[in-house]
Amino acid sequence: MENNDVSQVIEVDWLDRWQVYYRLKDLEIQCSCRSNQPLKAAPNHPQAVIQIWSVTRQFTANRQELIDWLNQCWQIKSPK
Repeated sequence: MENNDVSQVIEVDWLDRWQVYYRLKDLEIQCSCRSNQPLKAAPNHPQAVIQIWSVTRQFTANRQELIDWLNQCWQIKSPK
């Protein structure tokens, strides 16, 4: 990421930040993660913001929260 890019620090555990970094890269979200520095991402569209939220939630939510969230997703009815 260049210095002139608007970026946001992603708050995740230091042990998880590289896994989050590589997943964001897989999703083609511009991000940077250097030794002893926080993970930063620069979402350039609304979908990227949602993807960042989803990826970080997998690492920050506890197991029961993730189970409840998945169960709620199964209850959503699709439009016809």
